[in-house]
Amino acid sequence: MQVSSLNEVKIYSLSCGKSLPEWLSDRKKRALQKKDVDVRRRIELIQDFEMPTVCTTIKVSKDGQYILATGTYKPRVRCYDTYQLSLKFERCLDSEVVTFEILSDDYSKYVRFAEKLSGYRKALRSRWSVFILNPSGVCVHGHVCLDTESEREIVFLHNDRYIEFHSQSGFYYKTRIPKFGRDFSYHYPSCDLYFVGASSEVYRLNLEQGRYLNPLQTDAAENNVCDINSVHGLFATGTIEGRVECWDPRTRNRVGLLDCALNSVTADSEINSLPTISALKFNGALTMAVGTTTGQVLLYDLRSDKPLLVKDHQYGLPIKSVHFQDSLDLILSADSRIVKMWNKNSGKIFTSLEPEHDLNDVCLYPNSGMLLTANETPKMGIYYIPVLGPAPRWCSFLDNLTEELEENPESTVYDDYKFVTKKDLENLGLTHLIGSPFLRAYMHGFFMDIRLYHKVKLMVNPFAYEEYRKDKIRQKIEETRAQRVQLKKLPKVNKELALKLIEEEEEKQKSTWKKKVKSLPNILTDDRFKVMFENPDFQVDEESEEFRLLNPLVSKISEKRKKKLRLLEQQELREKEEEEEPEGKPSDAESSESSDDEKAWVEEVRKQRRLLQQEEKVKRQERLKEDQQTVLKPQFYEIKAGEEFRSFKDSATKQKLMNKTLEDRLKIEAKNGTLSVSDTTVGSKQLTFTLKRSEQQKKQQEAEKLHRQERKRLRRSAGHLKSRHKRGRSFH
Repeated sequence: MQVSSLNEVKIYSLSCGKSLPEWLSDRKKRALQKKDVDVRRRIELIQDFEMPTVCTTIKVSKDGQYILATGTYKPRVRCYDTYQLSLKFERCLDSEVVTFEILSDDYSKYVRFAEKLSGYRKALRSRWSVFILNPSGVCVHGHVCLDTESEREIVFLHNDRYIEFHSQSGFYYKTRIPKFGRDFSYHYPSCDLYFVGASSEVYRLNLEQGRYLNPLQTDAAENNVCDINSVHGLFATGTIEGRVECWDPRTRNRVGLLDCALNSVTADSEINSLPTISALKFNGALTMAVGTTTGQVLLYDLRSDKPLLVKDHQYGLPIKSVHFQDSLDLILSADSRIVKMWNKNSGKIFTSLEPEHDLNDVCLYPNSGMLLTANETPKMGIYYIPVLGPAPRWCSFLDNLTEELEENPESTVYDDYKFVTKKDLENLGLTHLIGSPFLRAYMHGFFMDIRLYHKVKLMVNPFAYEEYRKDKIRQKIEETRAQRVQLKKLPKVNKELALKLIEEEEEKQKSTWKKKVKSLPNILTDDRFKVMFENPDFQVDEESEEFRLLNPLVSKISEKRKKKLRLLEQQELREKEEEEEPEGKPSDAESSESSDDEKAWVEEVRKQRRLLQQEEKVKRQERLKEDQQTVLKPQFYEIKAGEEFRSFKDSATKQKLMNKTLEDRLKIEAKNGTLSVSDTTVGSKQLTFTLKRSEQQKKQQEAEKLHRQERKRLRRSAGHLKSRHKRGRSFH
C-alpha cells in the first residue's frame, strides 16, 4: 500500500501492488509473499479489478453494491460485486462505449411480462395498454418498452451512434441516433433520455412511449456535455462555443444562457484557443460547476450569470470530470494528469492526487473517502483518503489498517541509508562487501547503512576537517577575486580556436552599431560542441596536411594568439603559486596591428606549397627504395577439376570491361551477339539478352553436333528403291 501526503492529507493507493494470477498454487503464493516485498505489502480489495488494455469509464450503482467499468480492447463492460469482492459478469460489445448510465439502484432489470400483457385489457388504468409486448420486451409496433416503474437498466452510448439497453439477463434492445453522441442524461419524471453530440439538436428518447420525441433546437453548432438537476429537473448542455444553455423540460423552452468562455479568462490565465465546455455537474438546486478544455473550473450560482469562483488547473488540459464532496464543501476536478480537491468557497487547495498514468474518468464512491479512477493502463485505480470519509461497508477493515499505520509510522528506506556508487566503495575500500547483506543493490549503485558509512569515512580519511577548512579558505579567496577584472577563461583543449572565436564575437559586438548583424549561437556556449573543448581526442593538429591545406595563411595573427596564450598561462601559474593579486598586466604586445598587404599573403601561400611538394618528393623516394628492396616470388593458384586455366590476359580484359560504362559494355555485347536491341511500335526499346553458356553446355553441344554428322554418314539414301521401281515398270 503506497502512501502519499500533501497538505498533511494522507492518500493510500490500494492498487499499486502486483496482482497474482489465479492459477498459482497457495504454496507458490506464500513463497512469493516471502521473497517479494511488493507482493507482501499489496492489498487486493477486488479480484481482477482491471481491463485487458485500457479503461475508459467507471461508475458505481446507487446502492453501492456494484462497480461497472467499460474498456478496450475488445470493447467490453465488466461488473464487480463489492459484497463478493470479485467479478460478477463481463460482456463484450460491438463498439467502444462513449459513456453509460445506470438507471436503477443496481444493474439489474426485472421485467414482469404477465403484468404487461394483461395491461392492454385495462386501457384506462394502465399506461402500458397502448402496446402489446412480446417476451423480448419489444412491442408489436417495433418500439422499445422499458420497465419505467422499476427503472432497472443500463444504457450504453457507443461511438458508432448506437444506443444499447442491457438488463440482468443481458442485451435486449438497440437503437440509433441521427448524429454521433458525446453525452446523455436521464430525466426521471418524464422518463426521457436526452442525447447531445455533433449536432445543434438535443435528441429525446421517451422510454415510456418507446419512441423519439421532437428534439430541442439549440443555438450551438455542437454540444459536448449535458446534465439534469435532480432537484427541479433543469436540463443544461455545454457547447463548443463555450456556452451553457439551460432548458425547462416541462415547456421545452430555453430559460437561460451562460457565456463561460468569456468568464474563464482571468488576469493570471494564459489561453491560446477558444475554451469549450468539457464537463458539467449540478449540486443541489442552485450550484453548478463547469469545466473547460483549457483547464479552468467555473463555479456558478444559477441566480447569477457571473461565476462565483474560477479555478485554474495550470496544466492547460481539458477537465474530464467534476464531483462535489458535501461533507467538507470540496470540489474534485480532474484532467488527464491530476485530480485536484479544493474548497468551493475559497478555492484553496485541500490536496491533490497525481497517478502514474493518464486519467480517463474519476468516480467518487458515495458517502465514503474512496476514489476510483479509469486510467490509460489495464489496472484501475483505487485510492482511499480517510479525511474525506470512512471506508465503505464492504472494506471497513481499511479504517483499522490506516489507524495502525498512523500510530506506528515506518521510516522510509532513504532515511537510514546512504546511496553509494562502485567508485565510492573503491575509495572507501569496501568492495569486498558487494554481495553481502550490508549492501543492497539499487540502480547503478548500492544502499548502505548511514552509520557504517560515517564510521568508514572517518577511518579512511581522518583529516576531513583539514580539507573542509582549506575548501572554505579557497572559496573566500575566489569570492574576493570575483570583484577584480577577470581574464578570459579558456578551455583545456583547442585554446587557440576558443581565443579566435572570442575575438570574432567581440568584433561582431563592435560592428552592431554600424549595421544590424544576425545573432548566431556561440559555439563556446552551445552544449552540442562542448565535447570539442573538453575531450583531447578533438585537439586540432596544426602540423597535419589537412590543416595546412585548409589553413595555408598561418601568419602573424596566429603568432599574436600564441603570445596571448603564453601570457594567460603565465598569469594562471602565478595565481596558483602565490594565490595573490597579480601586479603586472598584459603587455601592449596584445594590441592588434594592421593587416599585411597581398604580396605577404601570396609569399606565405607559396612557401607552404613548396614545403608540401618537398615532403611528397621525400615520400616517393622512400616508396621507390622499398619497392627495390622487395623480392618478387612466384605465386601458385589451385585450379579445380573440370575448369580451364584462364590467363592473366583474360582477367585483365575482364577487369577493363568492369571499369567501362554501361553504354560501352552494351555495345560490346551487341557485337558478340549476346544482346539484341529492337524498337517497338510504341516508341520504346526492347532489349534481349542471351545468357553465356558454360563449358559443359558447350561440350554437350559439340558432342550433339558430332553425333548428328555421324548419323548422316551412316544413313543410306532411298534412291536405289526408286530406280528398282522404274525397272519393274519397264519390264512389265
